[in-house]
This record gives sequence, C-alpha cells and structure tokens, in this order.
Amino acid sequence: MDEGEFARLQKAVHDARRPLNRITMQSELIKLALEGAVPKDKALTALDKIIAGSKDCSDSLSELVAQFSPDANGEGSPTE
Repeated sequence: MDEGEFARLQKAVHDARRPLNRITMQSELIKLALEGAVPKDKALTALDKIIAGSKDCSDSLSELVAQFSPDANGEGSPTE
C-alpha cells in the first residue's frame, strides 16, 4: 500500500468512526434517561439517532470495501 492509498484508508476509517462516536453519545443520553436524569422523549430521539448512525456506519464500511476492492484489471489498488 502506497502513501496515497494509506491516506485514503485513514480518511475512510475516520468517516466510519464519526457515526460510532454519535452512537456512543446517544447511548449515554439513553442511560441518563433510564436513570431518570433526562426525559423519556429524549431517549426515544436518541434511539432514532442511534439507528441512523448505525446505518451511516454500515454505509461507510461498504464504501470502504468498495474503495479498496480490486479493480477490473485484478490489481489490489483502491478505485476512485
């Protein structure tokens, strides 16, 4: 893997981490709601955001696989 490929990989991993960070924050909010510290409706909103974040993460990982799959010539370099 050359430097350009590695840079693209780093960006793709960063993009996949963003929804995971949102999921973590929303999970903490649900925990607070279960403890009674925040209203139940905030927990329901957080659950919707977790579902959306999970889908975003799945999409990011699919894009990552597509970027680093072998091209039509059978080479292992990322496609653009």
